[in-house]
Amino acid sequence: MKKALSLLIATLLLNSCHSNQSGDLEQWKQEITDTELAFSAMAEKEGIPAAFLAYSANDGVIMRNNKVIKGHPEMEKYFQASGQNPNRLTLTWAPDFVDVAASGDMAYTYGQYKLTITDTTGNTQEANGIFHTVWRRQADGSWKFVWD
Repeated sequence: MKKALSLLIATLLLNSCHSNQSGDLEQWKQEITDTELAFSAMAEKEGIPAAFLAYSANDGVIMRNNKVIKGHPEMEKYFQASGQNPNRLTLTWAPDFVDVAASGDMAYTYGQYKLTITDTTGNTQEANGIFHTVWRRQADGSWKFVWD
């Protein structure tokens, strides 16, 4: 009887942990979706450099033109050197897929982006593509990207 009771308690504990984890995963996925959408909204409203610096971890990495740019200081240099005029360049995106590690500390997203460029004569061109972002939970509970 004592063994049966111990087995029953262990089973209940395992099942309750599993169901909580499932709920946590959905919550974490929603957190990542909300973060991704806020990131895109900031890029559209305040400009790409400001958004990328705000949403990247200090050791975050971006790859541009087949070059890896590591950390905030390098990202700042890249954005300054690119000479992008935020009034002529708009970037928007939304995740089509979100997944989070069972531990709740890492996640990734992918989806479609649209880059709109307006030249000095007012003509616009659009480029569409696919993005992929890797996210890491920070000590304060927020999510910052480590790869974009």
